[in-house]
Amino acid sequence: MSKVIVFGATGYAGSVIAAELVSRGHYVQGVARRSPETAPEGVSFITGSVHDAEVVRAAVAGADVVVLSLPASATEEGGPRLVEAIPAVVDAVISAGARLGVVGGAGSLNAFEGGPQVMDIDAFPAEFRPEAQNHADVLQALREGPADLDWFYLSPAGGFGAWAPGERTGTFRLGGDVLLSDDQGQSNISGADYAIAFVNEIEQPAHSRQRFSVAY
Repeated sequence: MSKVIVFGATGYAGSVIAAELVSRGHYVQGVARRSPETAPEGVSFITGSVHDAEVVRAAVAGADVVVLSLPASATEEGGPRLVEAIPAVVDAVISAGARLGVVGGAGSLNAFEGGPQVMDIDAFPAEFRPEAQNHADVLQALREGPADLDWFYLSPAGGFGAWAPGERTGTFRLGGDVLLSDDQGQSNISGADYAIAFVNEIEQPAHSRQRFSVAY
C-alpha cells in the first residue's frame, strides 16, 4: 500500500484517480481549496492550495506518490498558473523521496508523427489553446527540472473530460508524444480507463521522467 496525495481530488480526473487508488488498497489523501460536501469514499481531505508552499510541504511529507490533477491556467483573473507552483511542488516531492504524477493535456501531443502539436493545427478550438499551452509549460518545467525528481506526465486522448465520461473497459493503448486515434480517426478515453492507466503507472513504473499518452 502506498500513501498517495492527490491535489485536485474533487475534480473530474482527480476523483476517478482517487477512487481507483482506493479500490486497489492505497491510502489516499486529497488536497482541495475547499472541503468537499461529500468526500469520495475512502479519501481523507485537507484544505489548501497548491500555490501555498507551506501547504504543499506539509501535505507531501511522508507521501510515496504525489498527483497533480489541476487546471493549468489561472483559476481566477490575475491568479497564478499551475506552472508557477511547480518549483515548490518539486522541492517538496524530492524532500519526501516521493514520485510525482501529473494529469496532463492532449494539446501538446504531436497531431501525427513528425507533425505539429495538436494545439497548433487549424481545427483546434482557439478557446482551448491557453489551457493547452499552460499544460505544455508544466511539461516543459518538469523536463527542465532537477535530475533527481522522478515524475511522469500522462496525456489523455483528445476526447477526454467530464462532458464525455464514458465507461470502464480496462482496454486501451499507451503511446508517447503522438496523439493516439482509432481506425475512424477518433481519439477518446473514458475517465475510468484513464485512471486505470494512471494508477498502473504508479504501481508498476514504466515511464520515469517521461510523458506518455493513453487512448482507445
